[in-house]
Amino acid sequence: MGMPLELNTMIVTKGREKRVEENLFVMEKEGYRLYPIDIPIDVRKTMDSDSSGTAVIKKVEWQQGITTITYQLVSLNSTN
Repeated sequence: MGMPLELNTMIVTKGREKRVEENLFVMEKEGYRLYPIDIPIDVRKTMDSDSSGTAVIKKVEWQQGITTITYQLVSLNSTN
């Protein structure tokens, strides 16, 4: 039985993102997920939280039931 493919229209970090460079991040998610590439999308800490910024996904990799995304933060919303 194949693993279902989930379409994600935002990045939900849950604090799992790892900074690679100043505004470049990598994050792993369980399962195989589709993400839009090269267009700005919302970044949130949880599904229900306010947007914490906007990012552009540069790379999506699928391997052994894990989706790894590399994304660039293009704008950060202040959390006042």
